[in-house]
Amino acid sequence: MVLSTLATLESIDLQGKRVLLRCDLNVPLKDGVITDDGRIRASIPTIKYLLAQGAAVVITAHLGRPKGERKPELSLAPIAIRLSEALGSKVTFSDEIVNSAKAKGVKSGEVVLLENIRYENAETSKDEGERSALAKELASYADVFISDGFGAVHRKHASVYDVAKLLPHAAGYLVAAEIEVLKKLTQSPERPYGVVLGGAKVSDKIGVISNLLDKVNVLAIGGGMLFTFLAAQGKEIGKSLVETDLIPTVKELLSRAQELGVKILLPTDIIVAPEFSADATPTTVSADSIPADQMGLDIGPETAASFAAAISECKTVFWNGPMGVFEFPNFANGTKVVAQALTSVSGISVVGGGDSAAAVRKLGFKDSQFGYISTGGGASLEYLEGKELPGIVALN
Repeated sequence: MVLSTLATLESIDLQGKRVLLRCDLNVPLKDGVITDDGRIRASIPTIKYLLAQGAAVVITAHLGRPKGERKPELSLAPIAIRLSEALGSKVTFSDEIVNSAKAKGVKSGEVVLLENIRYENAETSKDEGERSALAKELASYADVFISDGFGAVHRKHASVYDVAKLLPHAAGYLVAAEIEVLKKLTQSPERPYGVVLGGAKVSDKIGVISNLLDKVNVLAIGGGMLFTFLAAQGKEIGKSLVETDLIPTVKELLSRAQELGVKILLPTDIIVAPEFSADATPTTVSADSIPADQMGLDIGPETAASFAAAISECKTVFWNGPMGVFEFPNFANGTKVVAQALTSVSGISVVGGGDSAAAVRKLGFKDSQFGYISTGGGASLEYLEGKELPGIVALN
């Protein structure tokens, strides 16, 4: 995908205009409490700019996957409260999405947040007519559309893609920043260029690995996905997570990497336990000899150190996916060591959103310690996989 220059906030007349703003407020909740408000904070600069221009702002966003049902646990009501706090001024919450009186009546300098847009089936519909009908309803609230929900730009949804066809539009500060980072990662990155991939499944990352193999110098593999790589090498992986159907594909990738001269780093030691539990007793074993009754839950200390050493030599690093079950303290060390290494990269270090962003914050790191923390793991990965992002195509 070629990223052409997008219209920016400054390039569009916003004075006194009604603005429909697509944000990404899809934050993790536990028992109704927001556990990581990074995406909320990332939306603030654009909202503040719009208000400074005297705009009336109607925000549309999603939370989770309610699939057209009004699920109370996926309401944006608590997000409106946190957004008000972060903004330092009132955000009015509208329970209605279509035909919202609050959205229709929003005044200059005011902000209205509509309820979870995915409560509407049409938002995610494959039927263009259904999506267009919802997009027209949303467009009726505004004179201008600003796209700032980067975490959703890989979706061909009504509030992301279709509404951009109906109104003058531009990218918000967050989307513009994310696009600039993607350009740095793909258009003549400073070398050595290292990519660290983790997370549970190879299937989530196989396209990225394939597309990046001829672009990177070093590729380090951790997380649950590493066991499919070990299995592809004929190693015993015990009860560890594995996608056996992808073993032939992984073998091909390893062969391609060797031909291209790309250094693939795989773990030499693994932290295992008899079960997936925070209280499980951790044991460090060689990656060549994982016991049959154990499962791997983190990379070992030797591996973490070797990954960190490789990262420290790189000028450009992209990391997506934790190295282990970071939510459990006994299995968080690998992720912590990799995160620490990224804070010392002399060029640009990019944390690729999703669980990786949640992990660095949970482990006590500050956003400012990294070159950039993306808000959109899936969107970043799809771009790096070489796919078009509908929400960006709509803005071009």
